[in-house]
Amino acid sequence: MDEERALRLIVEGTAAETGEGFFKALVGNLAAVLGTRGAWVTEYLPEAGRLSSLAFRLDDGWVDEYEYRISGTPCELVVEKKTIFRVEDNVVDLYPDDPDLGPMGAVSYMGIPLLDPAGNVLGHLAVLDSKPMPEESRVEAIFRIFAARASAELRRLRAETGVREREEKLTRLVDSAMDAIIELDNMLEVSMLNPAAEGVFRTGIPECRRKSFLDFLSGESAARLKGIISELAALPEGRRFLWVAGGLSARRSDGSVFTAEATVSQFEMKKKRYYTVILRNIEERLEAERRIKALSEKADYLNEEINSLRNFGEIAGSSPALSGVINDIARVARTDATVLVTGETGTGKELIARAVHAESLRNDSPLIRVNCAAIPGGLIESEFFGHEKGAFTGATGKREGRFSLADGGTIFLDEIGELQLDLQSKLLRVLQEGEFEPVGSSETRRVDVRVIAATNRDLMRMVKEGKFREDLYYRLSVFPLDIPPLRERGRDVITLAAIFSERFARKIGVTVKPLTGEQIERLAAYGWPGNVRELQNVMERAVITSRAGELNLDSALPAGSIRTTRTAPAPEASGDKRILTHKELLDLERSNIVAALEKSGWRVSGEKGAARLLGVPSTTLGSRIKTLGIRRGG
Repeated sequence: MDEERALRLIVEGTAAETGEGFFKALVGNLAAVLGTRGAWVTEYLPEAGRLSSLAFRLDDGWVDEYEYRISGTPCELVVEKKTIFRVEDNVVDLYPDDPDLGPMGAVSYMGIPLLDPAGNVLGHLAVLDSKPMPEESRVEAIFRIFAARASAELRRLRAETGVREREEKLTRLVDSAMDAIIELDNMLEVSMLNPAAEGVFRTGIPECRRKSFLDFLSGESAARLKGIISELAALPEGRRFLWVAGGLSARRSDGSVFTAEATVSQFEMKKKRYYTVILRNIEERLEAERRIKALSEKADYLNEEINSLRNFGEIAGSSPALSGVINDIARVARTDATVLVTGETGTGKELIARAVHAESLRNDSPLIRVNCAAIPGGLIESEFFGHEKGAFTGATGKREGRFSLADGGTIFLDEIGELQLDLQSKLLRVLQEGEFEPVGSSETRRVDVRVIAATNRDLMRMVKEGKFREDLYYRLSVFPLDIPPLRERGRDVITLAAIFSERFARKIGVTVKPLTGEQIERLAAYGWPGNVRELQNVMERAVITSRAGELNLDSALPAGSIRTTRTAPAPEASGDKRILTHKELLDLERSNIVAALEKSGWRVSGEKGAARLLGVPSTTLGSRIKTLGIRRGG
């Protein structure tokens, strides 16, 4: 064996080759140097227990895609023992289960494992010959040199494959990311964009390369990014990444702006500094949050309305005065005409408004209520039309107004007579044109809203006094509905009293008897200055203080309605049970209160006070004393 020639073939024959070319040159030169019939190099597949050839030279040709199980072959010992193994002669007889040795004319065999630095088998290098292969140290030394070269190349290929797979995975990871990923050099110029970044900025890498990323940010955000990059330099190695608090305001190539959450990290490669900016467009999320907030506010408004609603019950009664109102509701409900509901406090104006809405074509949309008297003057415009973030002190976020919430439905403006003059013109614009601007915004919003207004004040008189706009009055009173007071509804008082007593009894879980004739007389005789609301409160108290199922009107009705005592004027001797006039009732009430005060030593409250004698709350008695002008010694 010419050792010098062998070494030259190893070096020169493989120096210019890599991969498959390297292995073919290696086994070809190996067979030539050793003078064997065949030589091959394989990769070991441990899970399958197989060897797959990387190159196989046999005689003057190549054996392609040669793969075999190591079990029962001389290669098995090479792989399992991780050592060089030689069969000098009669290899076919020694390994009868190897199906390929015979057809290849093998007589002798030599194999050596290819190991990685940790000692794991990567594959093997082997030769076979059709004549005996005596042991010779120089041959084994040359064989080991060829094996070392094969191991090095196989390790290199595996490392290269691993790097390529990692790069492919990283590329797929970056390219498939929903977030925009931008790589910047030390001058903050764009060096790489992933597809998501190209999509969100609506541009490609050719247009962006070598362009400063600061040009894609608003002035404030550009300054913020530069500040964060300065902070990164002061962080320890491996911790150079920061979350951009408040996000960045980014600008697309077409000039449109979007808000993005952002992180910035710093890394070095070949002694050059780079930055990775990851952006997540949150415009859709912010819009969803705004819509959720608007819906939540709408739900809050509706819950507020439900919680604040004083349920007067059905529109019960059959008096001519009420029947006229019901007929008018039926006429106007199916139209979009603006309705002005007037009447005394407590007559049920809101209930009428809800009835109009319920019978209208808009009943699938909300009825939004605004009490113009309950909202501070400085906030009512915001309540009506909404506001933008920062529009005034305390406006920490954008808020939808009541008109926006009522879009497609009905808005009920209660106590419209309390609306300030400067807002009356803005309300008139909404009524006439269906548009407005939220506080702090220049954007005009359009809405489709039906308006029902209500008041207990004389708007026409306010117009003459200059306190209410005449044009707004006529715009509101397209269809006026005047609600009669309870005292003008005759027997409706008794109908409602029966309904209320039954409802409250059921609510607190007690049973009460029907109204007696005397109770009916007393209810019918009372003037009901508080109208239906007062009747509701009276019947609730009567149920709560009932005894053995008997409604307690003595404690429920105002003091002037309490039964005549011995200190009161005697009834007519004839026994005629006539109904007392309002003045007579007030005189009777005053007489009873004075008698109780004198008996209690003019003490109102306490165990022996006049309130306890009369069976009324001390606060109620105090109020009646003040109203009736009762004074000690007066």
